[in-house]
Amino acid sequence: MRVAFLSVSDQVGGSEAMLLQILAALGRSRPSWPLHVVLPGKGPLADRAAALGADVVAVPMPASLSRLGDWGAGRGSTALALKLLRAAADLPGYEGRLRAVLSTLGPDVLHTNGFKAHIVGARARHLCGGLVWHVHEYVGSRPMTRRLLRRYAHRTGIIVANSNSVAADVRAVAGPEADVRVIYNAVDLTRFSPAGPPADLDARAGLDRAPAGTVRVGLVATFSRWKGHETFLRALAALPAGSRVRGYVVGGALYDTDGSQYSAGELRTLAASVGLEGRVGFTGFVDPVDGAMRALDVVVHASTLPEPFGLVIAEAMACGRAVVTSGAGGAGELVRDGVDAVTHRPGDAVDLASRIEALAADATLRARLGRAARDTAERRFDAARLADEFASTYEAARDGALAQQ
Repeated sequence: MRVAFLSVSDQVGGSEAMLLQILAALGRSRPSWPLHVVLPGKGPLADRAAALGADVVAVPMPASLSRLGDWGAGRGSTALALKLLRAAADLPGYEGRLRAVLSTLGPDVLHTNGFKAHIVGARARHLCGGLVWHVHEYVGSRPMTRRLLRRYAHRTGIIVANSNSVAADVRAVAGPEADVRVIYNAVDLTRFSPAGPPADLDARAGLDRAPAGTVRVGLVATFSRWKGHETFLRALAALPAGSRVRGYVVGGALYDTDGSQYSAGELRTLAASVGLEGRVGFTGFVDPVDGAMRALDVVVHASTLPEPFGLVIAEAMACGRAVVTSGAGGAGELVRDGVDAVTHRPGDAVDLASRIEALAADATLRARLGRAARDTAERRFDAARLADEFASTYEAARDGALAQQ
């Protein structure tokens, strides 16, 4: 089985981390399968995919395409029209280069990762066998995404969703005839483990070492606006005076889409405006991120919108951390409130502050939740399961494409 993966990003966010998990799992369980990764550039994802044995090819994506999205389309119809015209003018050249690569590779299955990859993959389907869309996010609430996915859904063989919540959303857009399957994300349970060195988050944030007894609470996320950074910062500010909590914002800006994320300056200004100077550190991206999680006593997931899956949640659970999650959407499928994590109302800084305060005051509770979280991760997020489920999906997509010829 020759599989080609098409990604819209060469950085390593949540969906790209899952692509790496799939590559690693298939490499272990199906070592004879040639795996190819087609990226828009030579960023960190390229090196990490190559290290896993994949053949990596760069097909540069024009900026007009990489920056186009529902977040950055602009409120005015004129702004949107101009962006679409620029993207339309650049699309044929990009598709021509991509088709030349796919024609050379001749994959039995093309696995697309990201909305733009789904569309260009569907337009180039005749150059591959089966086509599998791997959908990591909700599409129904995004006007441009919804229209295009509905238009091209009939060209794909199988659509994989990363949660039941996302699957229901995709079915509503793609129609009842779409073959939509759920495959939960996986975690490297050896790497993401309670055992291992912690990162020095104070040094990375340029802070003095925290006093003994400090409870470290961190939000680990890209700077996407819906990831809840404002909620997290306001929750820290709402903690009682004299609280032993020090906060950490771990991550940074990642994607190219206009208007979709905070800048570091915006978040630092917000932290200062709510009185958090010296009480919260900004570490930037920490690689490996498992070290950052082990350095935290509490990992916060604060997405203000329903989370399609919440890979950070699964990774933090695997590290045996006490997790606080907003628990909406797919994230709600991962945890049991009060058993292996605690939940808060999405976007409610006061409610989040109360959960952080309770965990900061009770080391026994943190330890109990952490042990239960690790047990859950071992049962539900094992990478061997991921390889088997995707292998059978690829085989079904290939066989379905052959049957239509």
